[in-house]
Amino acid sequence: MIKKFFKELVEFIKEEKFFILGLTLFFIIFIFPVDYYIITGGGTKEIGKRVIIDKAYNSKGSLNMCYVSEIKGTLGYYLLSYLIPGWERDKVSNYKYDENESIEDINFRDDLSLKEASSAAIKWAYKLASKEVEEIDRKIYVTATFKEFPTSLKIQDEIISIAGKSFNTTTEYHDLIEKYKKGDTIEVKVKRNKKEKILQCKLHELEGSTILGVVLQSYGIYETNPKITFNFKNNESGPSAGLMTTLDIYNKLTKKDITNSLDIAGTGTIEEDGTIGSIGGVKYKLMGAAKSKMDIFLVPVGENYKEALKVKKEKKLKIKIISIKNIKEAIKTLNKLAKS
Repeated sequence: MIKKFFKELVEFIKEEKFFILGLTLFFIIFIFPVDYYIITGGGTKEIGKRVIIDKAYNSKGSLNMCYVSEIKGTLGYYLLSYLIPGWERDKVSNYKYDENESIEDINFRDDLSLKEASSAAIKWAYKLASKEVEEIDRKIYVTATFKEFPTSLKIQDEIISIAGKSFNTTTEYHDLIEKYKKGDTIEVKVKRNKKEKILQCKLHELEGSTILGVVLQSYGIYETNPKITFNFKNNESGPSAGLMTTLDIYNKLTKKDITNSLDIAGTGTIEEDGTIGSIGGVKYKLMGAAKSKMDIFLVPVGENYKEALKVKKEKKLKIKIISIKNIKEAIKTLNKLAKS
């Protein structure tokens, strides 16, 4: 029985060897990794489905975040990007601060950027809507290290204190570090893998300033009235939904509907001072918004706005593009549209 099975198997392989070889090569090229992300286009998602607020006001229109579709590069997708119109390649190194970073490090930074943006969105939306909001905690993490600045700190370390002192802002951090000089060793308390550790870290110097030699990112945890929760998907990350998240929270907190029955898409970060920061992938996000038949596309001032206007002209898009400098201006602009 077994001999017969193997005999038939050998005969099948001989007869179908070219098919089997082709199938094997096909699987190999779509599994073999390359150091590229493949950009395949953009689209929109209604941000309101990600923001949950108690007793929220309803909206007749919609506020939508824009996204860029990416595929982790394999040899197969890399080759296809030369054949399929609109597919482009972006080196993984462009996402790295240091060549030794892993994909996990990049993903951690992107996830933290989403939390940072959502945090700033809560702060500004509640403040501008005259609702109760209070920061009750702040999380600070290491998000990048550099080989030219040797350190015992690692990406994903949560900073608890430096030299026995905690801090909540970058200003407090710099004021603390500036008391020391290059070559000094400072005690840094961190939480790593859910365990607290005390590390001895040597300080460095850059352009005349004393530095720890790492990048830190933080986000606030807020107590609000009414309460708010977020429902972002696992594959959604990065800071570029900050503007639209802020607008959606504000719109849910105020009786006046700033959408005026329009479908509004947009992109841009929300910074701690309320300014709207520039982002990447404007071309794909604008084209995605136009494909989704959005009425308006909000975009940061400067190069992002110029690029959007260029793409609109080249692709002959009908969507209205509005540049935004800060969150107050964004709300004021949408309110003016409501009057027109």
